[in-house]
This record gives sequence, structure tokens and C-alpha cells, in this order.
Amino acid sequence: MKKGLEKFNELVAAFERLPGVGKKSAQRYAYHVCLKDSFGGLKLAQSIEDAVRFTGKCQICGGLSEDEICDICSDETRDKELLAVVESPKDILVFEQSAIYRGRYFVLEEITPEQTEKLREVIRQNGVTEIIFALTPGLSSDAVMVFIEDKLSDLGVKFSKIAQGVPTGVNLENIDLLSLMKALDSRTEL
Repeated sequence: MKKGLEKFNELVAAFERLPGVGKKSAQRYAYHVCLKDSFGGLKLAQSIEDAVRFTGKCQICGGLSEDEICDICSDETRDKELLAVVESPKDILVFEQSAIYRGRYFVLEEITPEQTEKLREVIRQNGVTEIIFALTPGLSSDAVMVFIEDKLSDLGVKFSKIAQGVPTGVNLENIDLLSLMKALDSRTEL
């Protein structure tokens, strides 16, 4: 690289570290924020700094929050009896964008005795009657569900999982074998 472009190249490298951003896109973004819209670039930098400084995890569910307790956990109108167990705080964002679920969440990023005990405490404190597993389909998720169900069976809660199978509008040739098998096994009568 030529001398004098170190800062620009550092910016390109920073953009490249983002998921789904390759070298060409990173260069376009860097060029745009440096030369095409430098005010927007400064505003972007400030927004990134603020988000990194003030965004953390909710102490109850593990979702994204700018406070100790997130808006979902502190919302008394949410259905406390329903608890969706998800893998990542990003999964909560997906559910919330759809606006089809009014229960609460629990992020289970890893299976540890502490996480299992924290889940048990959330269930007790909120009077949860149903746990909905909203995990990425696969053998490891199935194992997690069986493990959690076993560890929490004494609480008398109902366990369910989100449906799996063939997405609407997708050709069968583009479906993996596991999804096709699950769709066939979970078929409904017409």
C-alpha cells in the first residue's frame, strides 16, 4: 500500500471485519464515508461509539438493552407465562420485528449450570407455563431441548418448539434433507 493511505486502509480493514462485507464493499463504504458524505461518516462513527458504549445485555433475559433491564422484561403487558428460549439476542430482534409474539424471552447462548439455574429462576419468578424453543433446527438444538426439558421437568411447564419444514415459496429442490424430513413428519391433515 502507498504511504499516506494508512488511515483509509485501516477503515477498509475495519469494514471488512463486518459479517458479509468483502474487500470491494469495504472500499466502497470507506470511500463513501471519507469523501462522498464525510458528515454522514462522522455521524456514523458517533452512532457506533454510542451504541458500543451504551448497549449491553439485559440482566434477566440476556437480550440487548441500554438499561439493566430491557423494555421487554419490564413491560407488564407482556405474557409472562410464555417464554421463548432463543440462541442469540439477535433472535429477539427478529421476533419483535414480526410483532407476532407477546411473551418474554431467554437467551441461551451456552449450556452451563449457571444458565440452567438462571432459566429456572426466570420460570419461577414469572409463573411461566410454557417454554417455546426457538432454536436453529439441528441435532445440537435437539440435544439442548432434551437436556433443558430433563433439568426443568420438576417445574411442571409445557415444552414446545417452533415448527420446522419447507418455507413458503421455496422449491423442494432447494430444501435440505433434514428440513424436508421434518416437514413430512410434521404434516397436517387437510
